[in-house]
Amino acid sequence: MKALNVVSQRSLVSAVAALIFAMAPVAASAQDISTSTFQHGTPTVETAVRNAQVVYVEGNDLVLKLESGKVEHLVVPDSDRFTIDGKTVSVKDLTPGTKLTQTITTTTTPRYVNTVRTIKGKVFHVNAPSAVIVSLKDGGNQIFKVPNHAKFIVNGQEKSIFELGKGMSFDATIVTDETEHIVASSKSVVGQAPAPATPALLGVLLFQRPAAVLEPASTPTATVTAEHVWARLPQTGSSAPLIGLVGLLALATSLGFRLVRSKEML
Repeated sequence: MKALNVVSQRSLVSAVAALIFAMAPVAASAQDISTSTFQHGTPTVETAVRNAQVVYVEGNDLVLKLESGKVEHLVVPDSDRFTIDGKTVSVKDLTPGTKLTQTITTTTTPRYVNTVRTIKGKVFHVNAPSAVIVSLKDGGNQIFKVPNHAKFIVNGQEKSIFELGKGMSFDATIVTDETEHIVASSKSVVGQAPAPATPALLGVLLFQRPAAVLEPASTPTATVTAEHVWARLPQTGSSAPLIGLVGLLALATSLGFRLVRSKEML
């Protein structure tokens, strides 16, 4: 993602300085002519790095979570490109969870401009001793700074700023010094796509055996023992008659012992 912006900024320190000084009258065709010279200074380079993670993508809408925890919404044009895992993609190819690193390199180069302009104008207003407002040929008014030594040629006569009056015509050379800053900015975004998510476990856990080790199903041979038969017999009888019979035998034995003992006593 690269962009190149050229921004001209006028320096407050090197604000417009207009010097008006005496010069001989020249032909009207030579008036309002300007020439400019340019000088470049030493450029300065700044690099900024930002890390973020993709939270949401829908069309050209991109929502990022920055390192600070702040959530930022961006509308990214289709022309912007991202390098994800070595591949160049557009914003529509991004996926939530992708980690992005943006590197912004800004190069600022100062440029000093010196412009010399010759004009023919009329005095609109005088603010002695430092400034005068001039009505130009195009109908506009402009204020100029006047140095202390400046002299004006009015009708072939040399006059100071204090001798000027509204409506006076004069010739002048205007020198303007400006400082511009040319800013070139380049951006690159690289990232890493998230790893594939592991599917969640649902329901019963089953293990699949390889098809090569599966054996055909067979009917098992059952081994029947006496214990199995006993366990399967119905419980239809009861032990109560057996207990009654044992009781009767005990009672008869007791009576027999008592009868024998009675005979012995006789």
